[in-house]
Amino acid sequence: MNKYFLLFLLWLSITNFAFSQITFNVAVPYNTPSNAAIYLAGTFNSWTNNATAYQLTRQTDALSGAYTYSITITPPVGAVAYKFTRGSWPSVEGNATGDYIPDRSLTYSGLPMVVNLSIQTWEDLNAPSHTLASNTQILNSSFYMPQLNRNRRVWIYLPIDYLNSTQNYPVIYMHDAQNLFDVATSFSGEWQVDEALNTKMGQGNYGAIVVGIDNGGADRINEYSPWVNAQYGGGQGDEYINFIIETLKPYIDTHFRTLPCREHTGIAGSSMGGLISLYASVARQDVFGRAGIFSPSIWFANTQVFDLVDQTGKQFDMKYYLVGGASEGSSMATYINQLYTNLLIEGFTTTEVTKLLPADGQHAEWFWAREFPAAYDWLFGNLANGSSTIVAGNNSHDVCSNQTISYKHCTRCRGK
Repeated sequence: MNKYFLLFLLWLSITNFAFSQITFNVAVPYNTPSNAAIYLAGTFNSWTNNATAYQLTRQTDALSGAYTYSITITPPVGAVAYKFTRGSWPSVEGNATGDYIPDRSLTYSGLPMVVNLSIQTWEDLNAPSHTLASNTQILNSSFYMPQLNRNRRVWIYLPIDYLNSTQNYPVIYMHDAQNLFDVATSFSGEWQVDEALNTKMGQGNYGAIVVGIDNGGADRINEYSPWVNAQYGGGQGDEYINFIIETLKPYIDTHFRTLPCREHTGIAGSSMGGLISLYASVARQDVFGRAGIFSPSIWFANTQVFDLVDQTGKQFDMKYYLVGGASEGSSMATYINQLYTNLLIEGFTTTEVTKLLPADGQHAEWFWAREFPAAYDWLFGNLANGSSTIVAGNNSHDVCSNQTISYKHCTRCRGK
């Protein structure tokens, strides 16, 4: 009897082994034709570049709202080489400049695998040209994040008059920096933050420094929520925000002419980036005084978000700009309306909180790019007409003359 039982267990393990699979989740370049069929070709199908059985399924990503493609296969155990095509070898995926890339590869153990990846370009389509403004640069391609023991690319936008003035500037910290400044690095288009702010300054705006932090790819969801979603992850949001507050902000305040106090420090982002911006601006009102919340993924944490608002309450005067698209689904408008109401209940006024729900708004970069200038005007526009408390001058301890927090919290003043 034991012998047959052991044989049954062996058969069961072999069966499970045989039916284990690899799932590929694929992001495509923003210039991929909307009607494109994407195929997987590799050693498992004799490199057939348009096999119907290996066509990826297009779907809307629940976390970003963007189109992604997915396929699940069961290849032989061992080395697997593969590439993605749009149905022919001339339309195979390429590198960042649209040229040839070697085959992708992995080792398949027979256990279930999930592979998340991005296609940079297609060889038959022109690679996106860089659209980075000359006053925007990569600050560090591998900035160390001690709170997470990771490295991350960080960008910085400096106002167009930065090098020719002695002014100190407000700072906005933003997430998903791949999509903020340069279409060539973007997932599905860019926000044009640099162009928008250059235009504003040309119209007389005081200006602001923007620090963009790349998302961590596979770590993005974990870092952009302090709360854990049983299906998607999360839970490292505090460490990520502590990186900004304890490591990145002191570096920026030390190396650049900033207005370091809370009323001149903003945070902004969209989707999951909107969620972590909301969390940071509520939980750390002592650091952030202005927040741009674009299409926040409140559903990811649901009641925990509103519990945070209720339990924390109003600690300082704030500026909240809430924006989402009515076309993103009924839940987006519901969540933003509830958030707006809760903030008012906690004592924030209508001069501190505003909301916008355009009927045509979608969960997409083009929408956030369109809405960014208005959000910036509402959050920082008073700096253009002289009504702010800015005091120009380098290394001044009085640059935040109206600050409502104690002297020791001014990062420029600490240790001076």
